Amino acid sequence: MSYPLSFPAQGPLVTVTHPKETVWVIELHNGLDNRLTPDFVDLAIKPAFDAVEAHWRDQWRAVQNAKDKSAGNGAVILVGRRDQDKFFSNGLDLTQVVPNGNFFPKTFNPLLERVLKFPIPTICAINGHCFAGGFMFSLAFDYRVMTDGSKRNTWLCMNEVDFGAVWPHSFGGVMNAKISDAQVRRKIALEGHRFSPKEALEAGIVDHLVTGNTAAVLAKAEELALSVGVKAQSGVWGLIKNDIYWDVLEGLKRDPRMTNSLAEDAAAKARLQSKL
Repeated sequence: MSYPLSFPAQGPLVTVTHPKETVWVIELHNGLDNRLTPDFVDLAIKPAFDAVEAHWRDQWRAVQNAKDKSAGNGAVILVGRRDQDKFFSNGLDLTQVVPNGNFFPKTFNPLLERVLKFPIPTICAINGHCFAGGFMFSLAFDYRVMTDGSKRNTWLCMNEVDFGAVWPHSFGGVMNAKISDAQVRRKIALEGHRFSPKEALEAGIVDHLVTGNTAAVLAKAEELALSVGVKAQSGVWGLIKNDIYWDVLEGLKRDPRMTNSLAEDAAAKARLQSKL
């Protein structure tokens, strides 16, 4: 396979590179702040993960056929635009997502499932602000490496509570699977707290902080990829994740949600009037 790969071919929004034999890098570059849209997810991000998996599986099969258990490593890194240090992702593009009733069940939830079950270690290189849907996307990864914010203020935040957006069922499922501390979950979901990199590390949201620019964050992510990529050798990394995330993966297939606060209020009004 020849790199770099671009998705979609016309008007690329994602670039896939293969800097080392066992490491793949998926770079997001949908505008400056990587707002998540239906086309961005379906035509760019998902095909990028498909390409990485196909290449790794080709390598892994060759190793199995050769009975060589010393190879078959692999890990994939996701990073925001590499030519800047301000944004990883600014979340969902609500102008395109809100009118699209299929976005969560047909587009975003399958992306979360794809990453949660991915057969090799996944590392999210958070090289700038990480908000809302972008934050939730990052939680689906196995590891998170983040800039320490010493060069530029950087925040992680689920701020839907502040602008009145309802969480889809999938958001709660992923957060509960990845964040064990109830007080941290409360700060994330109900307080819309803006976590500094230091706070995010202390809360267990991210695994490593890096001083420097995007290149430094990516270098640390590649170092981690080489370290944990060995665990892909046996071929069961994704199968084990399928078990430990069973509940959230099942929940991703069923996403009941109130569409907005007005709908919820109308339902509450009817319920209360029937009791008074």
